[in-house]
Amino acid sequence: MFDAYLANTWIAGTVVALSAGIIGVFVVLRGDSFLAHAIPHGSFAGAAAAIYLGVSSVVGMGLAALLSAIAISLLGRKKQRRDTVIALMLVFLLASGAFLLSLSNDYTNQVYALLFGQVLAVADCDLMLMTGLALLGVLIVALIARPLLLSSVMPELAEARGIHSRLIGFVFTLVIAAITTASVPVVGAMLLFSLLVAPPAAACLLCSRPLRAGMLSCAFSLLCMWLSIALSVMTDMPVGFFVALACACIYAAAKIIAMIRAK
Repeated sequence: MFDAYLANTWIAGTVVALSAGIIGVFVVLRGDSFLAHAIPHGSFAGAAAAIYLGVSSVVGMGLAALLSAIAISLLGRKKQRRDTVIALMLVFLLASGAFLLSLSNDYTNQVYALLFGQVLAVADCDLMLMTGLALLGVLIVALIARPLLLSSVMPELAEARGIHSRLIGFVFTLVIAAITTASVPVVGAMLLFSLLVAPPAAACLLCSRPLRAGMLSCAFSLLCMWLSIALSVMTDMPVGFFVALACACIYAAAKIIAMIRAK
C-alpha cells in the first residue's frame, strides 16, 4: 500500500483532499453545490474531446472547465436564471462527453477513468500540473477570503460596503474550475461533487466559525481520501466509489451529532 509506485497516488490524493476541503467550505456557505456539480461535467466533456483529438486530457479538462465557468457566470447572472443555465449545461456537457468518447476505440476504459477516477495512474507531469492548479486556487481564495466570506453569508452588507459581489463570485467560479481540473483525474467528474460538498457541509454543521470549519473540513476530506485510496488499492475498485461512500458516512454522522446537540 505504501510502495514507491504509489507515491504519486498518495500525494495527488492529499492535494485534492486539502484543496477540496478549503474551497468546499465556501461552496457550502454560498449555496453553490449545484455549480460545483456542473463544472466537473464541463471538464469531462473537455477531456473526452482531448482524447478524441489525441492531446492531453488534462489540458482539455482545464479549458473546458474554464469555459464552463465563464459561460455559467455570464448566462446565469440573475439568481432565478442561474439554476436553469447550470442544469442545461450539465446535461449537455455530460452527453457531449459521452458522445465524444463513443467515437474512440477505448470507450469503456476512458469513461470509467474520467467519471470515477484513476488515482493509481497519476503521472509525474500530471501531478505537477494538478498541484500547481490546486495551490493557485487555494492562494486566490486566501487573497479574497474576507470579501468572499462576507458576500457569501451577508450579500446585502457586502454590497453596502462596496464589495463587488458579482466579481467575487466570478473569481470563485474560476477557482472551482481550477480545483476541478486538478481533482477529476483522481476522483472522477461524477464524484468530485461529493468531496467538494459533504466534508465541508459536515464541518459547517459542527463548527460555527469559518476558520475552524475550514480546518475540520480539510481533516474530513483527508480522512475520506486516504481511506478511499487504501480501500481502492486493497480491492482494486475505483477510488470514486469509496470517496462517495466515506463522504456520505461523515455527513450523516455530523448531522446526527448536530441534531443531538440541538436537543
